[in-house]
Amino acid sequence: MMSASDRVVSKARGFTLLELLIAMAIFAVIGAMALGGYVQLARQSERLEVSMKRTRAVQMTMMRFAQDFAELEPRPVRDALGSSSEPAILADARSTSLVQFTRAGWSNPAAIPRSTLQRVAYRIEDGKLYRDHWAVLDRTLTTEPVKVEMLDQVRSLKLRFMARSRTWFDQWPATTSLATPVQSANPNASVNERPLAVEVTLELEDWGSLVRLIEVPG
Repeated sequence: MMSASDRVVSKARGFTLLELLIAMAIFAVIGAMALGGYVQLARQSERLEVSMKRTRAVQMTMMRFAQDFAELEPRPVRDALGSSSEPAILADARSTSLVQFTRAGWSNPAAIPRSTLQRVAYRIEDGKLYRDHWAVLDRTLTTEPVKVEMLDQVRSLKLRFMARSRTWFDQWPATTSLATPVQSANPNASVNERPLAVEVTLELEDWGSLVRLIEVPG
């Protein structure tokens, strides 16, 4: 018959080796499941952050288009050689940029002695959309633009301009020399003339085709 002291020793005895191994195995399984869930959650969070960053970049680009083209200013600029002038808006397949134009509303909170007009250009290089601007309107060969990468994974950027005749043109100024064969030329177009509206079609690898119609005030 077990004495009282034997019962106390029996109750004080710890886990057996088998019990410890089973507990460790259960803990390892639970830890692996928890780690897998954490990794999956981290990946989902990373994908969501990438998606949100991409969405913000696309939204900012389209908003920049709207701001720029809504502020078109009929101010031609002198070319870099100083021998001739470039139109206020120049969208010509022969140009290095997709479009160049003068815009108003260049904010100057620091009161720097400069114009509030800004010369802007958009171009695509290696699948990336860049917005260039110059500190002066009438630049020289030594005047370097400020280059800002707006968006990547860009396939194309197409622009159309509505003249006062309500006719769409693929190039601007819509003169005989610049009009596309499918569009009739506007013989009254000048280097100062602004379109009534600008249609922007941006084609991206992941988002497909985005179209924005921007009215030009005035």
